[in-house]
Amino acid sequence: MNFNFKEILTASMILFAVIDIVGSIPIIIDLRKKVGHIQSEKASIVAAILMILFLFVGKEILSLIGIDVNSFAVAGSFIIFFLAIEMILGIQLYRDDAPETAAVVPLAFPLIAGAGTMTSILSLRAEYHTINIVIAILVNIVFVYIVLKSSRRIEKVLGKQGINVVRKIFGVILLAIAVKLFATNIKDLF
Repeated sequence: MNFNFKEILTASMILFAVIDIVGSIPIIIDLRKKVGHIQSEKASIVAAILMILFLFVGKEILSLIGIDVNSFAVAGSFIIFFLAIEMILGIQLYRDDAPETAAVVPLAFPLIAGAGTMTSILSLRAEYHTINIVIAILVNIVFVYIVLKSSRRIEKVLGKQGINVVRKIFGVILLAIAVKLFATNIKDLF
């Protein structure tokens, strides 16, 4: 069955850094203020379905439009790189319009299961066994659900400075992941 705890742990950490749900707490809190209630269960389930579907059919979709996984991974490394730059420098390169509801859009997509997450999932598929990636996705979705449900308490415990520190730490981790992803996949293109 190719169950490998190390692969699950590594894939979980990569997805945790890319999803950056802890770093998204300020966004979640802002959404809660704008729209009232956040549908944590719905957002978590939809994000899980999107990620698992992309894990299984993402490569085929790319093949259909003539893109190989290595090219997608290299392109994704740039996305992850820019996400890391946003996190480390505290700047915003991507801006979305204010949402009317907070479940599927913008929580499930693009906040949780966005371009960086999808790219990471395909990149992980190139390196790890599928069952380990599915387990890593589910581990992250459980964590996402917990964070969504308890975002107010987390904000009070960590404070603004604590959230900023966590965000910067995961930004550096993402930057390293982007470099590794680029280096691993660029050589297969030539």
